[in-house]
Amino acid sequence: MIYDIRQTTECTYASPVTNAYHVLRQTPINRPGQRVQVSSLQIEPEPVSRREGRDFFGNRLTWIALEEAHATLTVKVSARIAIEPFTVPAAAAHHSWEAVQEQVFVSADIGPAAPAHFLFASRMVSLDPEIRDYARQSFPPGRSMIEGATELMRRIKTDMVYEIGATSVTTTPPMSFALRRGVCQDFAHIMISGLRGIGLPAAYVSGYLRTHRPPGAARLQGADAMHAWVLVWCGSDIGWVGFDPTNDMIASDEHIVLAIGRDYTDVAPMDGVIVAAGGQHIDVSVNVIPVS
Repeated sequence: MIYDIRQTTECTYASPVTNAYHVLRQTPINRPGQRVQVSSLQIEPEPVSRREGRDFFGNRLTWIALEEAHATLTVKVSARIAIEPFTVPAAAAHHSWEAVQEQVFVSADIGPAAPAHFLFASRMVSLDPEIRDYARQSFPPGRSMIEGATELMRRIKTDMVYEIGATSVTTTPPMSFALRRGVCQDFAHIMISGLRGIGLPAAYVSGYLRTHRPPGAARLQGADAMHAWVLVWCGSDIGWVGFDPTNDMIASDEHIVLAIGRDYTDVAPMDGVIVAAGGQHIDVSVNVIPVS
């Protein structure tokens, strides 16, 4: 599939901001199964300085500095991206989760995609005992990694209520798990915490879902906004497989990756510091339109 992506982020401030310094993670890059044909990032007002780079995990970063007073900051992303459909390899059905767990602990790989980076607690994802015990129920002895992760994803979808406003970007997995409510960020963090708690690597993904569904199909939760899901390492010969616990589906050609990290803090679309008084309001609109 080929998609046209349009995202607009508008920050409105209670009083003019005199100085602002931001790092943006809003530019998609080529990844396995994903090819960026063209992309642009427009910023208003025009920054006095702007530079591009990448972080350890390969995500595209844009550092900007604004030194003129401004009441709003608008960031517009436009991209055309080709996505290849994904099918879980048949061999994955024969890989037990214990074998995957053993492979992780004997692996010497420390590259950006190495499972070792996604095995331990991170800034927003603790190894909560209650979530660990919840996840362990999906992994009885000898079960395949794919089957266990699929069941855990399905249980999270069933047991959690998708409710905008029930949590915030600072809500931790134990808090949203206790509430049994949240949005895609919370669903992903809970699944990551549970998997890491039993020694299985899991990464956080931010990106997009296609806006339009085929006639008669249900609208996906998280469409028309930025979305989050989970990458699970399923062994050295299978690699990383995407699981979307918010929608109970394996990530395929309807999921477009923007950034990958250990949790939300690694992939936040906008970080930075501003000099101003009062609060701010952020509006984000997203359209992902199939081209073919």
